[in-house]
Amino acid sequence: MRILAFDTSTAWMSVAVGDGASWRVHAEQTGSAASEKLLPAIDAMLRAAGLGLADLDAIAFGAGPGAFTGVRLACSVAQGLAFGAVVPVVAVPTLAALAQAAWRERRAPRVFACLDARMREVYVAAYERTGDGWRAVIDPDVVKPDAVALPAGGTWDGEGDGFAAYPSLAALDGLARVNAAAVPDARAIGELAQGDVAAGRAVRAEDARPLYVRHRVALTTAERDAGARL
Repeated sequence: MRILAFDTSTAWMSVAVGDGASWRVHAEQTGSAASEKLLPAIDAMLRAAGLGLADLDAIAFGAGPGAFTGVRLACSVAQGLAFGAVVPVVAVPTLAALAQAAWRERRAPRVFACLDARMREVYVAAYERTGDGWRAVIDPDVVKPDAVALPAGGTWDGEGDGFAAYPSLAALDGLARVNAAAVPDARAIGELAQGDVAAGRAVRAEDARPLYVRHRVALTTAERDAGARL
């Protein structure tokens, strides 16, 4: 199953092309330049893999939560490419991608994902491995750092830059280890998308949607003056 996957939900842009057995991956820290670099990176990755858009079985994107403009960019690019090539789309939660990467790298069975959401908040979710997939113990949400709590019972791997933005979170009871450098990974998004495609959960291009857990997308003048960011 041939998948093109990409993510621009953080300051890092990640693109992957693979068939499940092997993956080509490109990642770079682009900041606000992802809108200029995403399409060229996709084109380069497809050329390197010897594939055209019509050869794909699906296009997957990091649906959020994450930076509003980055999530919108990924969704719109996925829709545009998929519509022209008549290829289905899979919207993959970025926090679930953190769990998938942790499983691939070290077989972490319980992952507490935490990304910096700016505005003195974090995006959080908790996932537990079940069979070949994941069960959301805590669905994606946005909360204040002092309101973060792990599920009761068992130990968890902490993944994501929310732990770098708020180091005190690393001391939460129940965390076995913390990887504060983790960001959503396009390969992980592609791996999760394969299961969704096989299960019939891919959608038409026009039906793809970002995952928003914060509906506020503007700051007050006072918040901007104070240095807050969305």
